[in-house]
Amino acid sequence: MLNKRYLPSITALQCFEAVTRHLSFTRAAEELNLTQSAVSKQVAQLEELLQHLLFRRVRRRLQLTPAGDLYLVEVRKILTQVEMSTHYLRSYGGETEVLRVSTPYTFGARWLVPRLKGWRLRHPHIHLDLCNEQEPDELLQGHADLAFYFGQGARPGTESLKLFSEELVAVCAPDSLPAEPLSDPRQLTELVLLQNASRPQGWHEWFEQQGYQTEHSYHGPRFETFYMCIRAAQVGCGVALLPRFLVEEELAEGKLVIAWKYAMPSQDAYYLAYPEHSAEVPKVRDFVRWMLEHNDAPLA
Repeated sequence: MLNKRYLPSITALQCFEAVTRHLSFTRAAEELNLTQSAVSKQVAQLEELLQHLLFRRVRRRLQLTPAGDLYLVEVRKILTQVEMSTHYLRSYGGETEVLRVSTPYTFGARWLVPRLKGWRLRHPHIHLDLCNEQEPDELLQGHADLAFYFGQGARPGTESLKLFSEELVAVCAPDSLPAEPLSDPRQLTELVLLQNASRPQGWHEWFEQQGYQTEHSYHGPRFETFYMCIRAAQVGCGVALLPRFLVEEELAEGKLVIAWKYAMPSQDAYYLAYPEHSAEVPKVRDFVRWMLEHNDAPLA
């Protein structure tokens, strides 16, 4: 529970932030439409609360103290968040509900977003709020209403709908391949294996399932997201091991090619999850129904 004794007012934070920009109580007061004494009093009360001086006068000019400089970083974060939250709420009408959906970044951009076309027309009073998350844990903390994730089966406390599985293919830019056709997949190690942080054993398993071993399966630059791997492969940085459904567009356009014709089926799948207690919430039910209607992935 928050201790209100140590919570400064928004007005005090605004006064402090304005003074740091102008280094003048007078000019800060003019900006905030307050008196100079009111601004000075707010800052003084803030210093008393913090038990640190935030400003000092040097040659009749204001300067931030080290403590003030440190506090300014946090205050700006707070004021920015308050402003964003206010705009966020103002953007919705009185009848609008917000549906918060978390999704892995590349999956959301490549698979989910194209399937949201028309959502607003059918559900004009449900405003989608998409955020980038890798796990559905946010559901149980109340930070999201639904979550897409990649894994095995349902998570405790949630209901999970399996969408589709995937297969991983080795892809690269057309001009990355040598003129002579490859005779052994281990030759790909000479082209640089692009590693993905979320699938650290991907290349090792890809070689192993074909009956090959190489000491280079874990070597190569590591990227946080599949999107980074796609771009790195596309510009010729090396060979990426990627879910085929994420690169169908690049393969069709010839921006990427299959480097070795073996597709490794994954043991995991993509799921849409929501808290058990939300199963009958109308906005959640509507979104689940929409996803079932638009789940046309080739590996479903």
